[in-house]
Amino acid sequence: MHDDLGVPVQLPRPPRRVVSLVPSLTEALAVTVPGRLVGATDWCTHPAGLEVARVRGTKNPDRAAIAALAPDLVVCNREENRRLDVDRLRAAGVPVWVTVIETVDEALASMRRLFAEVLDVGEPDWLTAAAREWARPAPAPPRRVAVPIWRDPWMVVGPRTFTGDVLARLGLVNVFAAGDDRYPHVSVDDVLAAAPDVVLLPDEPYLFTADDGPEAFPGLRSVLVSGRDLTWYGPSLATARADLLAALDR
Repeated sequence: MHDDLGVPVQLPRPPRRVVSLVPSLTEALAVTVPGRLVGATDWCTHPAGLEVARVRGTKNPDRAAIAALAPDLVVCNREENRRLDVDRLRAAGVPVWVTVIETVDEALASMRRLFAEVLDVGEPDWLTAAAREWARPAPAPPRRVAVPIWRDPWMVVGPRTFTGDVLARLGLVNVFAAGDDRYPHVSVDDVLAAAPDVVLLPDEPYLFTADDGPEAFPGLRSVLVSGRDLTWYGPSLATARADLLAALDR
Protein backbone atom coordinates (compact mmCIF):
# COMPACT_ATOMS: atom_id res chain seq x y z
CA MET A 1 0.00 0.00 0.00
CA HIS A 2 1.00 3.63 -0.48
CA ASP A 3 0.12 6.45 1.92
CA ASP A 4 -1.18 9.86 0.83
CA LEU A 5 2.37 10.94 -0.05
CA GLY A 6 2.81 7.89 -2.28
CA VAL A 7 5.29 6.28 0.11
CA PRO A 8 5.00 2.47 0.25
CA VAL A 9 3.94 1.09 3.63
CA GLN A 10 4.42 -2.62 4.27
CA LEU A 11 1.33 -4.00 5.99
CA PRO A 12 1.12 -7.80 5.87
CA ARG A 13 -2.29 -7.68 7.59
CA PRO A 14 -4.74 -5.00 8.77
CA PRO A 15 -3.13 -3.20 11.73
CA ARG A 16 -4.35 -4.24 15.17
CA ARG A 17 -2.27 -1.82 17.26
CA VAL A 18 -2.39 1.79 16.08
CA VAL A 19 -0.80 4.95 17.47
CA SER A 20 -2.21 8.28 16.25
CA LEU A 21 -0.21 11.51 16.29
CA VAL A 22 -3.11 13.58 14.90
CA PRO A 23 -6.02 14.67 17.16
CA SER A 24 -8.62 14.50 14.37
CA LEU A 25 -7.53 11.01 13.36
CA THR A 26 -7.31 9.90 16.98
CA GLU A 27 -10.99 10.72 17.41
CA ALA A 28 -11.83 8.99 14.14
CA LEU A 29 -9.97 5.84 15.20
CA ALA A 30 -11.33 5.86 18.75
CA VAL A 31 -14.91 6.10 17.49
CA THR A 32 -14.53 3.57 14.69
CA VAL A 33 -11.97 0.99 15.87
CA PRO A 34 -11.59 1.66 19.60
CA GLY A 35 -9.97 -1.68 20.33
CA ARG A 36 -7.08 -0.98 17.95
CA LEU A 37 -6.02 2.46 19.23
CA VAL A 38 -3.20 2.01 21.76
CA GLY A 39 -1.53 5.44 21.80
CA ALA A 40 -2.18 9.12 21.12
CA THR A 41 -0.71 12.55 21.77
CA ASP A 42 -1.37 14.74 24.79
CA TRP A 43 -3.37 17.01 22.46
CA CYS A 44 -5.82 14.26 21.50
CA THR A 45 -8.78 15.46 23.57
CA HIS A 46 -11.64 13.65 21.82
CA PRO A 47 -13.53 11.55 22.50
CA ALA A 48 -13.80 12.59 26.14
CA GLY A 49 -12.36 10.09 28.56
CA LEU A 50 -10.09 8.46 26.00
CA GLU A 51 -7.85 6.02 27.86
CA VAL A 52 -4.77 5.13 25.82
CA ALA A 53 -1.06 5.60 26.34
CA ARG A 54 0.07 9.20 25.79
CA VAL A 55 3.19 9.84 23.73
CA ARG A 56 3.71 13.59 24.20
CA GLY A 57 2.87 16.15 21.48
CA THR A 58 2.31 16.28 17.75
CA LYS A 59 5.59 18.15 17.17
CA ASN A 60 7.68 16.37 19.82
CA PRO A 61 6.42 12.79 20.10
CA ASP A 62 8.24 10.39 22.38
CA ARG A 63 9.51 8.01 19.73
CA ALA A 64 10.86 5.54 22.28
CA ALA A 65 7.46 5.37 23.98
CA ILE A 66 5.80 4.84 20.62
CA ALA A 67 8.14 1.99 19.73
CA ALA A 68 7.56 0.42 23.16
CA LEU A 69 3.85 0.15 22.34
CA ALA A 70 4.78 -2.19 19.46
CA PRO A 71 2.34 -0.57 17.01
CA ASP A 72 1.47 -2.16 13.69
CA LEU A 73 0.95 1.39 12.39
CA VAL A 74 1.51 5.00 13.37
CA VAL A 75 -0.85 7.50 11.73
CA CYS A 76 0.53 10.97 10.98
CA ASN A 77 -0.31 14.04 8.92
CA ARG A 78 1.98 16.10 6.73
CA GLU A 79 0.98 19.40 8.33
CA GLU A 80 0.57 18.26 11.93
CA ASN A 81 3.74 16.19 12.29
CA ARG A 82 7.43 16.61 11.52
CA ARG A 83 9.09 14.69 8.73
CA LEU A 84 12.02 14.08 11.08
CA ASP A 85 9.83 12.05 13.43
CA VAL A 86 8.27 10.12 10.55
CA ASP A 87 11.69 9.28 9.12
CA ARG A 88 13.11 8.18 12.46
CA LEU A 89 10.13 6.01 13.30
CA ARG A 90 10.44 4.32 9.93
CA ALA A 91 14.17 3.87 10.44
CA ALA A 92 13.34 2.10 13.71
CA GLY A 93 11.13 -0.32 11.82
CA VAL A 94 7.78 1.25 12.75
CA PRO A 95 5.28 1.44 9.85
CA VAL A 96 4.02 5.02 9.40
CA TRP A 97 1.02 6.15 7.35
CA VAL A 98 1.14 9.86 6.44
CA THR A 99 -2.09 11.61 5.47
CA VAL A 100 -2.34 14.78 3.38
CA ILE A 101 -5.47 16.79 4.17
CA GLU A 102 -5.89 20.35 2.96
CA THR A 103 -9.48 20.18 1.71
CA VAL A 104 -12.73 18.55 2.75
CA ASP A 105 -12.57 16.23 -0.27
CA GLU A 106 -9.03 15.18 0.68
CA ALA A 107 -10.21 14.50 4.23
CA LEU A 108 -13.07 12.30 3.05
CA ALA A 109 -10.91 10.40 0.56
CA SER A 110 -7.99 9.96 2.95
CA MET A 111 -10.15 8.60 5.76
CA ARG A 112 -12.02 6.28 3.37
CA ARG A 113 -8.68 4.76 2.39
CA LEU A 114 -7.53 4.51 5.99
CA PHE A 115 -10.62 2.66 7.19
CA ALA A 116 -11.59 0.67 4.11
CA GLU A 117 -8.20 -0.27 2.66
CA VAL A 118 -5.73 -0.07 5.53
CA LEU A 119 -7.82 -1.10 8.54
CA ASP A 120 -10.24 -3.20 6.48
CA VAL A 121 -13.40 -2.15 8.34
CA GLY A 122 -15.28 -0.38 5.57
CA GLU A 123 -16.54 3.20 5.57
CA PRO A 124 -17.90 4.30 8.97
CA ASP A 125 -21.40 5.76 9.16
CA TRP A 126 -20.14 9.13 10.40
CA LEU A 127 -17.93 9.46 7.33
CA THR A 128 -20.84 8.67 5.00
CA ALA A 129 -22.93 11.29 6.81
CA ALA A 130 -20.11 13.84 6.56
CA ALA A 131 -19.77 13.30 2.80
CA ARG A 132 -23.50 13.82 2.38
CA GLU A 133 -23.50 17.03 4.42
CA TRP A 134 -20.52 18.63 2.68
CA ALA A 135 -21.90 17.80 -0.77
CA ARG A 136 -24.63 20.39 -0.19
CA PRO A 137 -24.27 23.64 -2.16
CA ALA A 138 -22.70 26.65 -0.47
CA PRO A 139 -25.23 29.13 0.90
CA ALA A 140 -25.68 32.46 -0.87
CA PRO A 141 -24.99 35.32 -0.86
CA PRO A 142 -21.30 34.99 0.01
CA ARG A 143 -20.00 36.70 3.14
CA ARG A 144 -16.46 37.99 3.67
CA VAL A 145 -14.67 36.64 6.73
CA ALA A 146 -11.40 36.81 8.61
CA VAL A 147 -10.42 33.93 10.90
CA PRO A 148 -7.79 34.71 13.56
CA ILE A 149 -6.21 31.61 15.10
CA TRP A 150 -3.78 33.35 17.48
CA ARG A 151 -3.05 36.70 19.06
CA ASP A 152 0.17 38.30 20.33
CA PRO A 153 1.11 38.00 17.53
CA TRP A 154 -2.08 37.92 15.51
CA MET A 155 -2.27 35.11 12.96
CA VAL A 156 -5.11 34.27 10.58
CA VAL A 157 -6.14 31.45 8.27
CA GLY A 158 -4.61 31.98 4.84
CA PRO A 159 -4.62 30.07 1.53
CA ARG A 160 -4.37 26.30 0.88
CA THR A 161 -5.69 25.16 4.23
CA PHE A 162 -8.38 22.71 5.30
CA THR A 163 -10.12 25.51 7.18
CA GLY A 164 -10.02 27.70 4.09
CA ASP A 165 -11.84 25.01 2.12
CA VAL A 166 -14.40 24.67 4.92
CA LEU A 167 -15.01 28.42 4.71
CA ALA A 168 -15.54 28.30 0.95
CA ARG A 169 -18.02 25.45 1.29
CA LEU A 170 -19.96 27.55 3.79
CA GLY A 171 -20.27 30.35 1.25
CA LEU A 172 -17.61 32.45 2.97
CA VAL A 173 -14.85 34.44 1.29
CA ASN A 174 -11.61 34.50 3.25
CA VAL A 175 -10.21 38.05 3.03
CA PHE A 176 -6.71 36.66 3.63
CA ALA A 177 -6.85 33.89 1.03
CA ALA A 178 -4.24 35.50 -1.23
CA GLY A 179 -0.49 35.23 -0.79
CA ASP A 180 1.99 32.48 -0.04
CA ASP A 181 1.70 32.15 3.74
CA ARG A 182 -0.88 29.60 4.84
CA TYR A 183 -1.16 31.23 8.27
CA PRO A 184 0.00 34.82 7.85
CA HIS A 185 0.90 37.18 10.66
CA VAL A 186 -1.28 40.28 10.51
CA SER A 187 -2.06 43.34 12.59
CA VAL A 188 -5.44 44.39 13.90
CA ASP A 189 -5.29 47.27 11.42
CA ASP A 190 -4.84 44.73 8.60
CA VAL A 191 -8.04 42.99 9.65
CA LEU A 192 -9.94 46.24 9.98
CA ALA A 193 -8.69 47.42 6.58
CA ALA A 194 -9.82 44.16 4.94
CA ALA A 195 -13.36 45.00 6.16
CA PRO A 196 -14.76 41.48 6.55
CA ASP A 197 -18.47 41.08 7.18
CA VAL A 198 -17.65 38.68 10.04
CA VAL A 199 -14.61 37.87 12.17
CA LEU A 200 -14.77 34.19 13.15
CA LEU A 201 -13.06 33.49 16.47
CA PRO A 202 -12.49 29.78 17.19
CA ASP A 203 -11.72 28.36 20.63
CA GLU A 204 -8.54 26.65 19.41
CA PRO A 205 -5.63 26.77 18.91
CA TYR A 206 -6.07 30.08 20.73
CA LEU A 207 -8.99 30.11 23.14
CA PHE A 208 -10.95 33.16 22.03
CA THR A 209 -13.85 34.07 24.31
CA ALA A 210 -16.47 36.79 24.55
CA ASP A 211 -14.00 38.79 26.67
CA ASP A 212 -10.86 37.97 24.71
CA GLY A 213 -10.96 38.69 20.99
CA PRO A 214 -14.06 40.61 19.89
CA GLU A 215 -12.89 43.81 21.61
CA ALA A 216 -9.93 43.98 19.21
CA PHE A 217 -12.19 44.57 16.21
CA PRO A 218 -14.54 47.47 16.99
CA GLY A 219 -17.17 48.01 14.36
CA LEU A 220 -16.90 44.46 13.02
CA ARG A 221 -19.26 41.62 13.82
CA SER A 222 -17.46 38.83 15.70
CA VAL A 223 -18.76 35.29 16.03
CA LEU A 224 -17.35 32.70 18.44
CA VAL A 225 -17.22 29.22 16.91
CA SER A 226 -15.95 25.77 17.80
CA GLY A 227 -12.37 25.28 16.65
CA ARG A 228 -13.09 21.59 16.33
CA ASP A 229 -15.91 22.31 13.87
CA LEU A 230 -13.64 24.60 11.89
CA THR A 231 -10.37 22.64 11.84
CA TRP A 232 -10.94 18.97 12.72
CA TYR A 233 -11.70 16.39 10.05
CA GLY A 234 -12.86 13.38 12.07
CA PRO A 235 -16.40 12.50 13.21
CA SER A 236 -17.16 16.19 13.89
CA LEU A 237 -17.33 16.65 10.11
CA ALA A 238 -20.76 15.04 10.16
CA THR A 239 -22.26 17.93 12.16
CA ALA A 240 -19.76 20.77 11.66
CA ARG A 241 -21.42 22.27 8.59
CA ALA A 242 -24.81 22.70 10.27
CA ASP A 243 -23.25 23.90 13.53
CA LEU A 244 -21.06 26.52 11.84
CA LEU A 245 -23.91 27.86 9.72
CA ALA A 246 -26.11 28.08 12.83
CA ALA A 247 -23.39 30.05 14.64
CA LEU A 248 -23.06 32.45 11.72
CA ASP A 249 -26.80 33.07 11.63
CA ARG A 250 -27.26 33.67 15.35
